[in-house]
Amino acid sequence: MKTDDYYFSPIIPDLKRNLDEIKRISGGSSDLLVNEFVSGGIKCALLCCEGMLSTSTITELILAPITKIEAKRDSHELFSHIQNNLLLSIDRLRAENYGDLFRTLNSGFAVLIAEEMDAALCFGVQGYAVRGIDEPSGEANIMGAHEGFVEVVRTNMSLIRRRLKSPFLVMKLFVKGDKSQTDVCICYMRDRVPKKLLEEIHASLDRMELESILSTGYVRPFVESCSFELFSSTGTTERPDVLCSKLIEGRVALLIDGVPFAIVIPRLFCESFQTLDDYAFKPYYSTFIRWIKYGAFIISVLLPSVYVAVAMYHPELLNSTLLMILTEEEANAPFSLITEAFGVLIMYEIIREAGIRLPKPVGGAVSIVSGLIIGDAAVNSGLISTPLLTISAIAVISGYVAPELNPAMTILRFAFLAAGGLLGLFGISLLACAALVNICATEDYGFPYTAPISPFRARGMRDTAIRTGFRKMQSGGFTVEEYHE
Repeated sequence: MKTDDYYFSPIIPDLKRNLDEIKRISGGSSDLLVNEFVSGGIKCALLCCEGMLSTSTITELILAPITKIEAKRDSHELFSHIQNNLLLSIDRLRAENYGDLFRTLNSGFAVLIAEEMDAALCFGVQGYAVRGIDEPSGEANIMGAHEGFVEVVRTNMSLIRRRLKSPFLVMKLFVKGDKSQTDVCICYMRDRVPKKLLEEIHASLDRMELESILSTGYVRPFVESCSFELFSSTGTTERPDVLCSKLIEGRVALLIDGVPFAIVIPRLFCESFQTLDDYAFKPYYSTFIRWIKYGAFIISVLLPSVYVAVAMYHPELLNSTLLMILTEEEANAPFSLITEAFGVLIMYEIIREAGIRLPKPVGGAVSIVSGLIIGDAAVNSGLISTPLLTISAIAVISGYVAPELNPAMTILRFAFLAAGGLLGLFGISLLACAALVNICATEDYGFPYTAPISPFRARGMRDTAIRTGFRKMQSGGFTVEEYHE
């Protein structure tokens, strides 16, 4: 028998053979606990997975009531009595095969099997250790809530339900991953989401055949376009309030058990520059901050390449004072300007990766070593010019205003640097046209990634180019349905 054949194998009605088969399938795993007892004069066994459930709950709500059941004629009458007359658990399932039995067992359910029964009763008594609800690490805010998603999907579902108490909010659980048997929840507002979008997402998920799902990166490629995209047409968030705002706009969200991030389908380019704090401040200040973010994005991608292109091919664009400063600094550097630029940016990526992967107590030392020793020593020794180091630092820091776009911005920064170093401003212009064409052509299930800029919608610009006050926005909010082709 293959290792996966047990999924659809019916449960054996003989208790001893049934237990032997369960132990065989589990491979004698030490965390499988089997408790045999008699209930109503019938031999039974209660199965559970150690560390996945609450001992006090299973003792008080399951074992105590079941062991006090009076004598029954057969197992069918016993199971009927438990299902119809006893409320042992709010979350109750019935497993007809070993695949369902092990999936519920490994999800923290207590499983009851009995002599002469070809089914099992499953009771939700989960009590495994979980991380408490805490402030999101990557989407900090000033005025909004300080709750973030956790690793337990049902807790995340409750965080959404607390904010959207509408009966139109639909959350459906299903299982994906042949080996991991991961719970995935699809969330949407059934009065807002386009039906065609929902059908296409379900079709994409049906085509997903994975052995395990351990992060959002396992799922996102299956719900995105197969064509090459510079920026991802789906987004992620670890904030329940942000996700609720997307659901109200007609988006679809995916929650994955074990992952504290939700996938938002579809995502727009302009949303990377919007935060919840934008709606807590006055519109004029929020508009000012939003335009700073747009400018920071352009600076992060283009500043090093423009500096190199102008210094190497178009020095006439600089005034005499600035030109003399750059000439004096670069004259003492032993490497070409483009080599210096690539070296500085690559060194930063190495430092950033080291700071992320190292333990937190040691990660701080990386910043000290890189900033005080490497940076200062490189400038004083003449290996790197001060203007280039300043330009690179400004570009890198500017990339943090849109964390969701940072991976693509990093690659684009190197690509534009190569184009500017080889062909000057002409090369930057060519690459910029190619990037714009790719971004404008990006869409997910018929929704343009660049909406509402392209195709242009005047109403959508009220929360894109500027941040209009809520008195005007309440007359008609943004929805993705109007962009659906």
